[in-house]
Parts: sequence; C-alpha cells; structure tokens
Amino acid sequence: MKEGNDIRYVTKGGIDKIKWDACIDKAENGLIYGYSGYLDMMANYWDALILNDYEVVMPLTWNKKYGIYYLYQPFFTACLGLFGNNITADLVNDFLHAIPAKFKYWDFSLNYANRFHLKNFELYDRVNYVLALNESYEKLYAGFRLNLKRNLKKAEQLNCIVHKNIDIDEVIALAKDQAKKFSPAKKEDYGRFKNLYNQLYSRQKAITYGVYLLPGQLVASCVLFFSHSRAYYILVGNHPDGKTIGASHTLINTFIKEHAGQDLLLDFEGSDIRSLAFFYSSFGAITEMYVGIKLNKLPSILQLLKP
Repeated sequence: MKEGNDIRYVTKGGIDKIKWDACIDKAENGLIYGYSGYLDMMANYWDALILNDYEVVMPLTWNKKYGIYYLYQPFFTACLGLFGNNITADLVNDFLHAIPAKFKYWDFSLNYANRFHLKNFELYDRVNYVLALNESYEKLYAGFRLNLKRNLKKAEQLNCIVHKNIDIDEVIALAKDQAKKFSPAKKEDYGRFKNLYNQLYSRQKAITYGVYLLPGQLVASCVLFFSHSRAYYILVGNHPDGKTIGASHTLINTFIKEHAGQDLLLDFEGSDIRSLAFFYSSFGAITEMYVGIKLNKLPSILQLLKP
C-alpha cells in the first residue's frame, strides 16, 4: 500500500453518508449503484472500505448463511467496486486485501474503472454495452443495423404506441413474468426495487416506458434511472407477443430519439448473454468491459455449502 494511504473497514452505522455520497458524486467512475440510498434499499446488509477521508470508497454488500458471512451482488445492481479518482491496479489490489477475513466467500462485480490485471487476485471479464447519445438522431439512426430498422417499421405498421411514466407495477409484473425462468429474484427484491424507483422518480431521476398494442396490451416496458450523465436501462419486460413485432426495438428507439444530442450515455446494463449483446449492439452500442471476482475461502468440508 502506498505510504500515507489508510484503508479502513467501516460498518454501515459508522459511515458518514454525506461524505460518502459526495465521493460518489465527484468520482470519475461514479455510478448510481454506489449511492448510500441505493445500497440501503437494495442490499441485505452493507459495510464499506474507505480510503483516507472518503477519497475512494468501496461498498461491501454482504449476507449471512449457515453462519457464514459472504459478499454478493445485490439484484438490480450491475456492479460496485471502488469509486473515486485516480484508481490504479495497486489500489484495487490493496482494497481487496483489506476486505475482512470474516467474509469467507466472494461473488461480486467491480466497475469498468477497476478492470486491471492484479498481482494477487484473478478477475474475469464481463460485458456491458453503452451508446453515446451526443449526436443527432439522424446520425444515430444511421448506425442502426438493417434488421433493427426493419423491426421498427414492423412495429409502426402494427400501430405500436409508446407511453411514458406508466405504472411501475405494470413494468414489474411484465418483467417478473419474463424473468421467472432464469432469475432467482424474489418478491421482496421487486418490492425493494419499487420503493427505490418511487424515491428516484420523486427526484426526477427515474422514468418508465411502455409499448402497447391496441386495445391496450402492454408488450414491452422498462425502467430507466439517471445519474452521472447515464441513463440505466435497468428493469426490462417483454411479452411473448411483442418479441416478434419490434416492440422493445421501438421502446429503445423512442428513448434515443427523445434524448439525441444530449450529453448522455445509454447504459444497457449488459450483457454476457450473446442474443442480448447482439440486440444492444444493433443500436450502435459499444462494449464497456467490467470485471467480476469469485473467491472461496471456506474450509474444504464446507465447499459444497457455499452461499
């Protein structure tokens, strides 16, 4: 560790949330997930590692099972890791070394500015897609793939209608129904997300979109959050009837058209799934790599009981 650097482990009750949020505000790699209010809402428990006087911070989101403390990635929280300025490989390495030994199992993601080859830890790549909207819509549209443009025309011919600020319960219901086959998210996770949305919406930091077929069938929907000149495409639902008619294509295209020319990055929040990666890249989005880490310090007899 560089001389003069003091990385402290601080439990949640001892965190100065004003200083914490100020650090997230000013961080070169600040993301909405790092704010104390977001962590309070979405993490079961969280503590932190803090460099000096909140120069760099790292949330430690944790839970306990079978008497084992472990670090995990909360639902609807794409990545965490170190937030601050002038982050280096050595600093990431030092922070990971500073994680208390009581956390015997790690499985979480660090943000794009934490992506290094480290001396003592092995990180693996994960894929995100982002699209800068600071061009005219005409220029952005020119970057769309041909099949995307065909889907947009199909949706127009079928009279798909886009509405903003639809009821959050509608979005959650559609997303929940779609995700039940592959997501372990529970009812309480969606409840937390709804409360988070309501808080952010009251501060004009969140919006919902929905695509409807006449007579009012919701076929695609999403929630978007805003911070750090990013729009996070965070909770998505697609009805089976909408997948072949360009409904989700129309939803995203509408958002792009409304925000073209702004200093805004559309953050698709993924994906490691090839079909979704292709879909996002169809809009001209490019990769923004980030990293994950898994570490199992459990005694060998407990390996099979990992959280």
